Amino acid sequence: MKYSRVFLDSFGYELPPVVVTSQELEARLEPVYQALHMPQGQLEALTGIQERRWWEPGFSVSQGATLAGRKALEASNVRAEDLEVLIYAAVCREQFEPATACKVAAALGASPGAVFDLSNACLGVLNGIVEIANRIELGQVRAGMVVSCETAREINDVVIEDMLRSRNMETFKTSVATLTGGSGAVAVVVTDGSFDTNQRRRLLGGTTMAAPQYHALCRWGIETVLSAAKQFMSTDSVSVLKYGVELGLRTWDGFLHRVGWANDMVDKIICHQVGGPHRDLILKTLGIAPAKEYSTYSFLGNMGTVSLPLTAALAEEREFLLPGDRVGFLGIGSGLNCLMLGVDW
Repeated sequence: MKYSRVFLDSFGYELPPVVVTSQELEARLEPVYQALHMPQGQLEALTGIQERRWWEPGFSVSQGATLAGRKALEASNVRAEDLEVLIYAAVCREQFEPATACKVAAALGASPGAVFDLSNACLGVLNGIVEIANRIELGQVRAGMVVSCETAREINDVVIEDMLRSRNMETFKTSVATLTGGSGAVAVVVTDGSFDTNQRRRLLGGTTMAAPQYHALCRWGIETVLSAAKQFMSTDSVSVLKYGVELGLRTWDGFLHRVGWANDMVDKIICHQVGGPHRDLILKTLGIAPAKEYSTYSFLGNMGTVSLPLTAALAEEREFLLPGDRVGFLGIGSGLNCLMLGVDW
């Protein structure tokens, strides 16, 4: 994919108020650690995550997405009535139907021609950006918004209960990835550049690739236990890392060719925020200097679809991303799917 008139006009985000440290989670898991003869500190040692944030109990994801959407509009010349597309792209949704996007659009006072949910694991927001960008490039719309809000509290409570019940190493291994989960909300306004003469953050294009033979490595859904429905999440972290990095390398090579960059032309990188081992291995494999990458996983955890765009927003606020930078967005999600986008910041 290549674009000639698409811009990431503005970002908005909302951070939850409840800070949850890895030490707090391990305190809840003390009986598991004792049964497995493991010392405290394993979670941070394995992931590099010190803390993450959760919403208060009962907080709705549409509320978080709406708060982020309002902030994105406040940072833009685009008004709610200018939005012709609104996509809600989180893993966490409020019901099967109608689309959570409808509730967010109503709360923002927007009446776009297209309002729908999009789901693709941790790539949702990037896929949403591409969906709007395609419509802009075809001349169908001038502006759209993709929003997302993820909540990790509920699935963490479920997984911790399972770990306390089983107290075995197999459950611990398949649950570690869940314990990295953080919550947050983000919104991105995508336009044709006609709303702002500054025309910052031009989207150049990108590449997407998949390895669907690995679809069972990370699963989050509903299962029936004793006639009762409950959430479950299971991740083969070692295999996800191995095959995810292999897919990332193939996508990176195609991405550079598509946007016309060489490796040393990339100024800055924003990766999906999984944890330390994943970040270190992907940068090493792709030949990217660590100084070019901005991370938030150590204090925000893995916020799923929210992680990469919210990290980009923070990186700009803290003057890591500067005007003129060639920026690569490196997204990867369960499936396995990989999507990389190039932005002239």
